[in-house]
Amino acid sequence: MDKGAGAAGVREDLIWHPYTRHSAVDAGLPVMKRGEGIYLWDQEGRRYVDAISSWWACNLGHGHLRVVEAIRRQAGELQHSILGHLSHPRALELAERLCGLFPDRRRVLFASDGSSAVEAALKIALHRAYSLGETKRCKFVALEGAYHGDTLGAVAVGYLEHFHRPFKPVLFPVYQAEAPCCSTCARGTTPDRCAQECLISMREIIRNFGPELAAVIVEPLCLGAGGMKIYSSGYLARLAELCAEHDILLIADEVAVGMGRTGRMLACNHADVAADIVCMGKGLAAGYLPLSATIVKEEIYELFRDTPRMDLTFYHGHTFSGNPIAAAAALETLRVYEEEQIVRRAERMGERMARRMRAMTGQPGVRDVRTLGMIGAVELTARRAAEAEARATRIRDHLRAQGVLIRPLGPVVYLMPPLTIDEAALDDLVDRLAEAVAATEDQ
Repeated sequence: MDKGAGAAGVREDLIWHPYTRHSAVDAGLPVMKRGEGIYLWDQEGRRYVDAISSWWACNLGHGHLRVVEAIRRQAGELQHSILGHLSHPRALELAERLCGLFPDRRRVLFASDGSSAVEAALKIALHRAYSLGETKRCKFVALEGAYHGDTLGAVAVGYLEHFHRPFKPVLFPVYQAEAPCCSTCARGTTPDRCAQECLISMREIIRNFGPELAAVIVEPLCLGAGGMKIYSSGYLARLAELCAEHDILLIADEVAVGMGRTGRMLACNHADVAADIVCMGKGLAAGYLPLSATIVKEEIYELFRDTPRMDLTFYHGHTFSGNPIAAAAALETLRVYEEEQIVRRAERMGERMARRMRAMTGQPGVRDVRTLGMIGAVELTARRAAEAEARATRIRDHLRAQGVLIRPLGPVVYLMPPLTIDEAALDDLVDRLAEAVAATEDQ
């Protein structure tokens, strides 16, 4: 057998694995062969709990029969048809369902992944200013430590030094406001005494630079890849008011936190905020096929008209925008959500997870335990940051040996299991995490 060949004789050393160090690849990676429910099986037959929903996407678990069957039916009817100067039934139906999530009239621009949805949102904000003749509105505000994807525009507004340092020379400048995180408040404020001091830096940026700002972009209520920093709906509501007062667009990156993950269909629903532009992805097609959406208020769309005197068309798109098979998967996903009350289930199970995770509060080396819906995070601490991150890696390895898959974010270990997980499996998953945290303390 050739070097690098797996059990089936297929080479395993030809993939450039995303966000994976060479040393991890050299050590060998599990090769997943099958999925069902909350579980994945590798080619050796070992079973793992997919405790992060395969990068926060498979909210209905793996192999959901209704979604799989919808994919199969559509594949036999129409595999692909472009949306440039054409349309097809699944895209029309899906756009109607997505627009129905909002209280106002909307338009949907489809793409394949969350980063592309964010990229489109940024370009729409800039194009809007251009259409209005406000060409000085060409800057963005983002939260420190936010993550919005890996295309260059998304990197500029979601810059993480450890991930994106090599690309810094080509990124456009972005104003960064203080990122809120209620449970580790930098001012030591508790929720009952909070006066939204964390909003001060955002307010000052908007007050000082408002005329040059095209949009503010945020991950609503939870900065995901930046360390699962969870903040209040009050912050989001006040931010929306600030943006409206200064005619600045609010872009809500719901790619990770949407589709019921926080116990609401959209995280913005917690604050009763209808952002000007909303980006969705990941779980939109159950995580089975690549699909994302940039959902825009109608009054913004109306600015992109073409006339004999001026063409303001938004010349932007992707080959597989609104692919029929992916759209069919998303439509069936939304039907399952409605009929099986997935969002209500996520809210209830999230409350259960929060109760059980609180038991880890105060353990040696645990700085904070925080939860939001079906997101549960444990932030580790040590004398040196590298020690906390090393412990997070040991926790990951300990859990993998126990048949649980997680991916730490620096010193933060977290759970984002499928929303369909049952009570017994959820309790066991939290218990396993707690045991791993305790087992790695003395190392």
